[in-house]
Amino acid sequence: MPAPIRPTDDDARQLAQSLVAEARFAALGVLLEEGIPLVTRVAFALDPQGGPVSLISDLAQHTRALHRNPACSLLVGEPGGKGDPLTHPRLSLICRAEFVSRQSPVHDPLAAHYLRSQPKAKLYLQFADFTFARFRVTAAHLNGGFGKAFHLDAADLHPRGRT
Repeated sequence: MPAPIRPTDDDARQLAQSLVAEARFAALGVLLEEGIPLVTRVAFALDPQGGPVSLISDLAQHTRALHRNPACSLLVGEPGGKGDPLTHPRLSLICRAEFVSRQSPVHDPLAAHYLRSQPKAKLYLQFADFTFARFRVTAAHLNGGFGKAFHLDAADLHPRGRT
């Protein structure tokens, strides 16, 4: 039986990059204190350096879980309108969450950048319990459709010359 994971090539990198660039939301997987997994939907954007970021509430169970254990995953890529949903590409990002405090010098520029892709978040930025979570990608798993599985490094998600 052949290995299910193909060697990562430029087509896989390009597909992964487009899935990240086009995503407006993601499924966020965290571990609760009891070690029980929780998956929720979050808004998704890229920060100015091209890394995943979301604006999340400190009141949310997934935010409290990330403060306890920053290891998490994000899933981007949606099924198309037709056909088997499992044949459409999706990308799992293995990450560590880092929070950006409102007092940080990067907060306001990050907020302005984030609002370009998530304009409705302007309302949430006014609430004191909302904060930015940056997700530092350590690895990724691309399922490009049936029989097209790839392991990627964080560098594979950035177009050449951009890190």
